[in-house]
Amino acid sequence: MATRVDVTPAAAGLMRRLREQHGPLMFHQSGGCCDGSSPMCYIDGEFRTGASDVLLESLRVEGITEPVTFWMSAAQFERWKHTHLTVDVVRGRGSGFSLEAPEGVRFLIRSRLLTEQELAELEPAEPG
Repeated sequence: MATRVDVTPAAAGLMRRLREQHGPLMFHQSGGCCDGSSPMCYIDGEFRTGASDVLLESLRVEGITEPVTFWMSAAQFERWKHTHLTVDVVRGRGSGFSLEAPEGVRFLIRSRLLTEQELAELEPAEPG
């Protein structure tokens, strides 16, 4: 089954550590402010989503009971709707707003175009 968002093993490991420290998590893909296009990780519900956001994926991460939601603004999604995103983690400082900032690492997005088959299989993104 096709997905819009996946995570690397390194990102999943960091997400498990952050979940242990902070509780349930969510992501919102930055539209270019603060740290460019880095995904921002928050305590679930800390970033308010609404009608101007879409839910791209409810990620199932091994070792985390509840899904980790991944959101993006509807305007940005309109430009990125043909793109598959992979959440990864690298050394370096990211945004001070994202939970991983004190860890000396940052989440980042690796992207590729979705195939025609993947596009056909995908459910529509859900509005916030």
